[in-house]
Amino acid sequence: MTSCEQDARTLGPPWPFTGREDELELVRRSSVAGRQGVVVTGPAGIGKTRLLREAVRGTDSALVTGTPETSALPFAAFAHLLPDRVSLPGAVRQLSGVRLLVVDDAHLLDEASAALVHQLAVHGRTRLVVAAADPAPVPGAIARLWTGELLTHLSLAPLPYDETAALLADGGLEPLTVRRLHRLCRGDLRLLRELLGALRESGPLTRVPDTGEWAWRGPLPLTATVRDRVASLLDRRGPGERDTLERLAFAEPLPPHCDEDLDLAVLERLEAEGLIQVDDGGRVRLAHPLHGPALRAAAGRLRARRLARTPDQCEPALKDEQEQLAEHVEALDVREVPAPVGEWLAAGGLPVPAGYAAVRARYSWLRGELREAAAWAREGLRAAPGDAACRTELARAAAESGEGAVVRGDGGLAHYGAVRLGEPAGAAKAVRRLDGVLARHAQALARGDGPALDRVAAALAERGLLLFAAEAHAQAAGAHRDPRAARMSRTRAVALARRCQGARTPALAGLVLGELTSRQRQIVTLAAAGLSNRQIAERLTLSVRTVGNHLYSAYTRLGASDRTSLPWLLDQPDRRSA
Repeated sequence: MTSCEQDARTLGPPWPFTGREDELELVRRSSVAGRQGVVVTGPAGIGKTRLLREAVRGTDSALVTGTPETSALPFAAFAHLLPDRVSLPGAVRQLSGVRLLVVDDAHLLDEASAALVHQLAVHGRTRLVVAAADPAPVPGAIARLWTGELLTHLSLAPLPYDETAALLADGGLEPLTVRRLHRLCRGDLRLLRELLGALRESGPLTRVPDTGEWAWRGPLPLTATVRDRVASLLDRRGPGERDTLERLAFAEPLPPHCDEDLDLAVLERLEAEGLIQVDDGGRVRLAHPLHGPALRAAAGRLRARRLARTPDQCEPALKDEQEQLAEHVEALDVREVPAPVGEWLAAGGLPVPAGYAAVRARYSWLRGELREAAAWAREGLRAAPGDAACRTELARAAAESGEGAVVRGDGGLAHYGAVRLGEPAGAAKAVRRLDGVLARHAQALARGDGPALDRVAAALAERGLLLFAAEAHAQAAGAHRDPRAARMSRTRAVALARRCQGARTPALAGLVLGELTSRQRQIVTLAAAGLSNRQIAERLTLSVRTVGNHLYSAYTRLGASDRTSLPWLLDQPDRRSA
């Protein structure tokens, strides 16, 4: 019998398991005694194998893996567990003593092995944890594991941005580079790992002067995984298709009515195959953020020189993008919208106009993306070192991260400061000068109405105003009379605050510590004060291992990577508008 622990070196990327707490718990619950098991499906590279490994860590389990090379050989995946020349009934009997079977890459199993897995699920004596790629073709016997409701089915979603950022936290990458990697990979951890390796080996990472972080400015490395992911584009042979895709790659988004100088039939064919998209404004874009950079990198120098836009040629599209972002900022509705032109300039190391950079920084700040807001402001200051708007946005991002005095808001937000600071009297006065959801927030705070604050927080989050939503939930936690409702509000506030890139505002100060057990709070407090695990163990009469386990659990709940990020959690800043 082969245990998963023995084969762990072949599984997963070389970084700590991050996020996926709910999915991990579901797989673990489905693989304990009394349960038949679970099937995890999702695109290639999304982290299914690593999830399975973490879920069965420390258990007595057997592992089988499908491979393309053996997909035509009967029982090939089970060769290490079964004798030669075994029948299906005999194989079921041979494996009756296996209590937990882990099946990886089940979509690549030979038909006999797939039938064996299905029969083990039917008999119910062996618990199964199965992973299969989706939308790859799957043997019918494997598909019936979930369509026939034999096993629980978990469709694994891509790793979201905040968890991708946590995964890359120790790499010293600047925020725009982290965002660029996430946008290109869209949760494909295999691609992410390969790109990082290529960037480190080929040397395009450069130091950011103001922060010392590493920035990626330059073309996309055409790694093996990149080529595999974009093969449907690079192999286009239809008349005019490759030319149209390359023009989009160098000039997206194309404006409405671009069909005047492009073949409409080609556009319609590419749209039908899911390679391009047309937004509500009639703009034409490539369907995946990876497609444009890959096509540009594969074009060759001479072709790229002919097709590439200069910064001056980008000006109309950049102005249009800036106006769209400004409208969203003015409406306080900052749900994510595509803004590729500014990102293309920044990724290429080209100057980003200060006016655009300031708007982009404000947009990012409203979304709670504080590190990105600072990065966009710095991009604008590279082009115009004295720009007042970019300096204001940089100072605002620093203040919200606990690194400076709070900056007064402007426009409708000028009167919102008292609400964010949690001052009921100031909120009551501000109601007359605020509109919409901000006015409702002020009213709920002035009344000390916990349920109303929760409702306002939900409305703020729906608009993309994640930092304001986190603060409203935190205020609700203090206003609720029902302890259960207070705990729920605190949990929601913590979840949103984790997505706000280190926000340390007064409303959030000390909030996350409320999510820890009393022992975890005790240990975290000592760790934040600088004590080592051994010193904490001696002071609390615990083993060093117990202290380490408590800290690991606390890091997971706090969204922290190590003890260096703990001290701010204990701060109780009393900042006021400056």
